[in-house]
Amino acid sequence: MSKHKVIYDTDPGVDDAMALVFQALHPDIELLGLTSVFGNATIETTTRNARFLAGRFAPGVPVAQGAAAPLKRAAPEPLAWIHGDNGLGNIAIEAGVEAALDARPAHRFIIDTVRAHPGEVTLIAVGPLTNLALALADDPQIASLVKQVVIMGGAFGTDGVLGNVTPAAEANILGDPHAADMVFGAPWPVAVVGLDVTQRTIMSRDYLASLRDRGGAAGRFVWDVSRHYEAFHEQSAQLTGIYVHDSSAVAYVLAPHLYTTRNGPVRVLTDGIAVGQTIQKPSTMPMPAPDWDTRPESKVCLDVDVPGMLALYERTLCGTL
Repeated sequence: MSKHKVIYDTDPGVDDAMALVFQALHPDIELLGLTSVFGNATIETTTRNARFLAGRFAPGVPVAQGAAAPLKRAAPEPLAWIHGDNGLGNIAIEAGVEAALDARPAHRFIIDTVRAHPGEVTLIAVGPLTNLALALADDPQIASLVKQVVIMGGAFGTDGVLGNVTPAAEANILGDPHAADMVFGAPWPVAVVGLDVTQRTIMSRDYLASLRDRGGAAGRFVWDVSRHYEAFHEQSAQLTGIYVHDSSAVAYVLAPHLYTTRNGPVRVLTDGIAVGQTIQKPSTMPMPAPDWDTRPESKVCLDVDVPGMLALYERTLCGTL
């Protein structure tokens, strides 16, 4: 089987870092580059973190700096209480290991890389979708050249799950709702791995400790980087462990059979008290809905084989695939 050629669009972020390790160690993924975006921290911090992560776990993979703010809204405040002051759980960030910074802005890097590998590139986007929207605005034809777009974001009401930063919105989509609505409206294959499945997928403290003990340097890094993040989950959600957000998007690329999906176009509310809400019209709904019916269908993940996903991550880090 040929490898998945991936551009990882990310705002590191603890869970972003854990997902980068997942990709770097899995033999079926070929990382073509990382593109940074604002979100969990400022663009300066997320770019620094992306360069550190690539340099440590994916040497030779370039990093391109992306958007510092949303298309039409003010940039959100950094989520230091979740990801730490440095975005990586306040771990020590080694100097001298950072990846090279590509001279191109992230959206141009995306365009050029997709055009260099037509029909082959998967975009895994786990932050606000501003870089993807800018790439579409600059070169709309890339939508026909991308293999697939896999987004960690949104929530679609499964078991009452609607949002994690407001009652209606998930953080990545709220980060730039205008960009998200643009990305969902483009004619490329989109799969959405949202809170409906990521909040069902939990890495317990014992699971993380097992990675620490059996996963070598990568496992120890995952344990260290997740200490601050786990404390946040314990305080906010009474979890002895962490939700698995961004790594779930990677798992979907590697093993889509682990996920149950529903087809239908997706819209994002761009104003009002529910700004950032993601709403899908299922393809089975017979009634006309003009605001959805002219848009392409997306696959929305509604259920997940949790043991299967966690086993995939564990086997990848422990080298037992």
